[in-house]
Amino acid sequence: MNGPDAATPALRGRGLTLGYRGHDAPVVEAADLVLVRGEVTALVGPNGSGKSTLLRALARLHRVTAGEVLLEDAPTATLSGKDFARRVTLLSQSRPEPSGLTVRDVVAFGRHPYRRRFGGLDAADRGAIDHAMTLTGVAGMAERGVDELSGGELQRVWLATCLAQDTGVLLLDEPTNHLDLRYQVEVLDLVRDLADDHGVALGLVLHDLDQAAAVADTVVLLHRGRVRGTGAPEDVLTGDLLSEVYGLPIRTLRDPDTGVVRCEPRSRHGQRRAARALPHHQH
Repeated sequence: MNGPDAATPALRGRGLTLGYRGHDAPVVEAADLVLVRGEVTALVGPNGSGKSTLLRALARLHRVTAGEVLLEDAPTATLSGKDFARRVTLLSQSRPEPSGLTVRDVVAFGRHPYRRRFGGLDAADRGAIDHAMTLTGVAGMAERGVDELSGGELQRVWLATCLAQDTGVLLLDEPTNHLDLRYQVEVLDLVRDLADDHGVALGLVLHDLDQAAAVADTVVLLHRGRVRGTGAPEDVLTGDLLSEVYGLPIRTLRDPDTGVVRCEPRSRHGQRRAARALPHHQH
């Protein structure tokens, strides 16, 4: 996972407009996004705002209508599929459902960009597989069939598969989905470790704004296919902007212990309870 200077943008989308065949309106329009080595970038926004589509375009899995995707300032279109897969990997929401395979077999899929045709696993492959399973906490179930796993366990296996690919850019589409609270925290800790200790550039789609604020160096807020804000969590996750984008009252505050931004949406019932809790003279 070593490479050029950490200050060099690892992967960037410039002026990206993305759409689907049969739809006149673009899903994403004129979006700029930069992933930097050693940093975590979180894409947030309401459902349908274009977060996953933008992430897939960065991974060369969605056609770009306008703009370009650059890997270390070179157009990704100039790279072969194998060369690109050695440098960028994506954990998507839609994945195959393997059957009759062990956890180790599935994690070994991550080594496909390095293997010769009909070639077996070499020592480097096996070392990368073992390391990825250890990082994600699935080493103890290496010989178990994936058919026996819970949704959260399988999510961690797929994350291990991505790590075994050993790339400098890691794209994760809702990596905490299907995980209980403990493993959500562990996955986000792992994301920070990959950035801080290994210099990986990470791009994540997250629905949980508090998770984004806690893990990200940069937050990109999308709404209706457009980037509404890019910057540090405390600069982007403001009550006024979030209330406008999500269409409900949201206030933000700083955690007194960590200084991390926390978001508090107010439902109709929550607002009523808050009003009832006020002293009578404040109503």
